[in-house]
Amino acid sequence: MARGLPRLFGVVGAGQMGAGIAQVAATCGLQVVLVDAAAAQLDRATAGMRASLRKLAAKGRLPGGAEPEAVMARLTPATQLEALEAADYIVEAVPEREELKAELFRKLESLTQPHAVLASNTSSISITRLAAATARPDRVVGLHFMNPVPLMGLIELVRGMQTSDETFEATQALAAHLGKVTCVSQDRPGFIVNRILMPMVNEAFYTLMEGVGTPHDIDTGMRLGTNVPMGPLTLADFIGLDTCLAIMRVLHQNLGDDKYRPCPLLIQYVDAGWLGKKSGRGVYSYSA
Repeated sequence: MARGLPRLFGVVGAGQMGAGIAQVAATCGLQVVLVDAAAAQLDRATAGMRASLRKLAAKGRLPGGAEPEAVMARLTPATQLEALEAADYIVEAVPEREELKAELFRKLESLTQPHAVLASNTSSISITRLAAATARPDRVVGLHFMNPVPLMGLIELVRGMQTSDETFEATQALAAHLGKVTCVSQDRPGFIVNRILMPMVNEAFYTLMEGVGTPHDIDTGMRLGTNVPMGPLTLADFIGLDTCLAIMRVLHQNLGDDKYRPCPLLIQYVDAGWLGKKSGRGVYSYSA
């Protein structure tokens, strides 16, 4: 990768996170291939990216005066992983399930060039274990973007035990090129951000379950009392309650401490299909 930057940047998964990562990379001048097995999801992702780019352009927030259509011209959607054969750097943004991510990395290593970096956008899963599922563990790294990717300024970098200096330095250069500030976390469950954030979200659900306050009062208390932009229940709806639950289960299983036990009410919401904003209902209703 010239100057530590990929000639071709790949993203697997065209959900909210994957589309955001692809948008930022294309905005910053990289040639991007966005892969998702569902063509309809790719269509939704590209339509959402166009709308997002137009809004950012209207506010003068696209770097270097980039034009939305010029950015989109650097993006190639694809439904097959084979489209990533020439990619130098690939980020997976598939659902937060370790076996799914590990199997994807095994497929990617059989398709891509030996020098290609395989990065995970996981928010909690061990990079060391994901790397061990491949034959190139030195080329695996954690690259955890914050949501929404085009607006949030942080990337959490996670180095597995096997990650090489070359891979880590290339990842740092990439993050800087994308205009992001980085924090570096040891490879521990939940890393830095979700190790602190998700227990707060989980405790907000316990507070709701025990009737300490209404959703509005819990969110208002935390939003104004701690000067954060949104309360923990609103934030959980935005992240996705299924994602919050998956992270809490990783923390509980891997740290073995009952303080990380997922709240039964959070589990019930997910069982009901009330996943938050993306499903139209979570703690709050978004049907309107």
